[in-house]
Amino acid sequence: MARGERRRRGAPADGARTAERAARGGPARRDGRGGGARGAAVVAALAVGVLCLALGLSGSWLLAWHRARRAVTLHSAPPALPPDSSSPAVAPDLFWGTYRPHVYFGMKTRSPQPLLTGLMWAQQGATPGTPKLRHTCEQGDGVGPYGWEFHDGLSFGRQHIQDGALRLTTEFVKRPGGQHGGDWSWRVTVEPQASDTSALPLVSLFFYVVTDGKEVLVPEPVAKGQLKFISGHTSELGDFRFTILAPTSPGDTAPKYGSYNVFWTSNPGLPLLTEMVKSRLNSWFQHRPPGASPERYLGLPGSLKWEDRGPSGQGQGQGQFLIQQVTVKVPFSMELVFESGSARVGGRQALEQLAGSLLTQALESHAEAFRERFENTFQLKEKGLSPEEQALGWAALSSLLGGIGYFYGQGLVLPDMGVEGSEQKVDPALFPPVPLFTAVPSRSFFPRGFLWDEGFHQLLVQRWDPRLTREALGHWLGLLNADGWIGREQVLGDEARARVPPEFLVQRAAHANPPTLLLPVAHMLESGDPANIDFLRRAFPRLHAWFSWLHQSQAGPVPLSYRWRGRDPALPTLLNPKTLPSGLDDYPRASHPSATERHLDLRCWVALGARVLVRLAKQLGEAEAVAELGPLAASLEAAESLDELHWAPELGVFADFGNHTKAVQLKPRPPQGLVRVVGRPHPHLQYVDALGYVSLFPLLLRLLDPNSSRLGPLLDVLADSRHLWSPFGLRSLAASSPFYGQRNSEHDPPYWRGAVWLNVNYLALGALHHYGHLKGPHQARAAKLHSELRANVVGNVRRQYQATGFLWEQYSDRDGRGMGCRPFHGWTSLVLLVMAEDY
Repeated sequence: MARGERRRRGAPADGARTAERAARGGPARRDGRGGGARGAAVVAALAVGVLCLALGLSGSWLLAWHRARRAVTLHSAPPALPPDSSSPAVAPDLFWGTYRPHVYFGMKTRSPQPLLTGLMWAQQGATPGTPKLRHTCEQGDGVGPYGWEFHDGLSFGRQHIQDGALRLTTEFVKRPGGQHGGDWSWRVTVEPQASDTSALPLVSLFFYVVTDGKEVLVPEPVAKGQLKFISGHTSELGDFRFTILAPTSPGDTAPKYGSYNVFWTSNPGLPLLTEMVKSRLNSWFQHRPPGASPERYLGLPGSLKWEDRGPSGQGQGQGQFLIQQVTVKVPFSMELVFESGSARVGGRQALEQLAGSLLTQALESHAEAFRERFENTFQLKEKGLSPEEQALGWAALSSLLGGIGYFYGQGLVLPDMGVEGSEQKVDPALFPPVPLFTAVPSRSFFPRGFLWDEGFHQLLVQRWDPRLTREALGHWLGLLNADGWIGREQVLGDEARARVPPEFLVQRAAHANPPTLLLPVAHMLESGDPANIDFLRRAFPRLHAWFSWLHQSQAGPVPLSYRWRGRDPALPTLLNPKTLPSGLDDYPRASHPSATERHLDLRCWVALGARVLVRLAKQLGEAEAVAELGPLAASLEAAESLDELHWAPELGVFADFGNHTKAVQLKPRPPQGLVRVVGRPHPHLQYVDALGYVSLFPLLLRLLDPNSSRLGPLLDVLADSRHLWSPFGLRSLAASSPFYGQRNSEHDPPYWRGAVWLNVNYLALGALHHYGHLKGPHQARAAKLHSELRANVVGNVRRQYQATGFLWEQYSDRDGRGMGCRPFHGWTSLVLLVMAEDY
């Protein structure tokens, strides 16, 4: 669970003396007639003193209490987004969406108490016993490949899912109207994978609706087990109606026979929906099409009588869970139509239902509009890329957009107590309830928001729809606490929490994360779009607070140095203690963690942040911020300072600095298992010999002058196959490193120790493109390396996508195969920008 582990520290708080003065009764008058008041103040002070002693309170306790309070207090700066920005009144076209990335197909509203819809399916009779019920995207369930072929992030999408012998196509389209987000329709088509149709399977689809409060659902039956429609009402949606249309043959209107079951109960809690349906699939029914032999199937023995819904105290006892099961012989299509009541007022009662041929027309129209807009935006066809590469680009963008989710809930925060190692002395506290509109790295493994990933996600999203990026950045900046910290992983709501091991739920308010959100901010500055500038004007106080917290809280042992807080302790089972807050997890740092460390990548991130904030402050006319940040930015970009702190002459590259030795190994020591053994030379303060991504950061973030004498050596190691170059992209750790490909513990395989990662390769390609267009001694070489590296990266991702149907978390530097979790439609989707040469 390496990524389920990435992380802040707060600005020092004062106020202890003020609190102490208040406890002493304040500045009481001392004139001759003030004896009574003075005596009362003394008595009050004594009482407080006795109480403090009795409870073990002190000035340090008050400071700790103050820090703990600030850790879970929202920042006071005005929000970057307008009030109720997610509501149907403000953003009706974004109110409904596929904002449940962890399920194969589902939609919900952007609301703290949403109306949720979803799809489950099961192939009847394929295996003995209970059929496999598909619902949530799982890494090991055998489903796949799957992903969105088209998704415009707003109103339309088409997804393909392979499940054994079945191929499912899920499509949706939205139609604006009224005051509550308009109408939308689904179509689900189930077909056999193979051309042999001699033994077509029987498949059950389960369409469901879940409410999470006092909303009203009224099912209207047309026959036993079959619903004519479902009426409903919520305060946010007004009146609405769901209609599940009868199954048809794919591509036409010829009806197909279906068997129906219904199930209606109280909402057991969103993480329990799958298990509840599984547990109720316990009765056999017969599917009896006219003129065909009957087949048995497992169905839901439900009832629509209120008294049969179970006790009101069942589960959470709130909301409703209503499922229509439809069992049909493959191949077939089915449609679900949602109609908003407010779209049918004022003479629009006869608005034609978005179904059948009208739905087909709408879907094809949106697909053609997507293809045209895609080419206008990225120009892959014009650049000469193949149809296969264009299809890869469609899938990369669409699956990233289709992975955008809306979350709401409270995270757990461990306050920063000001002294490293003291955090275990306090208990985690609940952060205030907050919403988050964000893309996710992986629907199957990381279906929640990650701070370091999201900046890379938005680099692609903003090229397609700048408004979506403004929405996402505004929500992330809404997570700032009073000190300016943002938790690196956001586990908000029951569904998100159910996917995270308990030990990774708590975010530590002393730990930072790379400020990658500043990458899309820099692009917004360059766009010249007035809407972007207006947004950045509102967002500036929060961006400034976030950067200031990072710069101050992660300050290193000497001026202009920085150190990631939150490294793992030097446990005897770890080859090299991880640095999870850096985002690079097990990338080798100093072998023996200490406060003397200087981390090169963090210094470069802070330098980039200072540069972006100064440019933004100048454009907005924020003179005070320019005066504050300008000197810092200039100092951080000074070549002499970077050289003094991080250039390692003996290594010929930039490097971390700390208490280090290369003489560490994991060796078996029964019964403990693998244990770290430290040999000679013993650890001492030195530059850390770990050539890899960290070494390249001054290049990656374009902090070097094109005439810099350091640029050549970095290009040398980048281009050397003995070090970082591979036929599939730049490897994360040099093949020459003693840590290359090494496990970090008995149960912890290598992660950032050689594999090729698309986010850093994207930064490298952007840097090579940048230096390849600037006059200097390395211009021609940078341009040549850009061309060769781009071909390697795009070629390998394309081959792996064609072979497996997935984008992967990482790729092997040895044979190019996809590794880690899949689908990984987060920053691996940057392959589209690489193909477009858009950096």
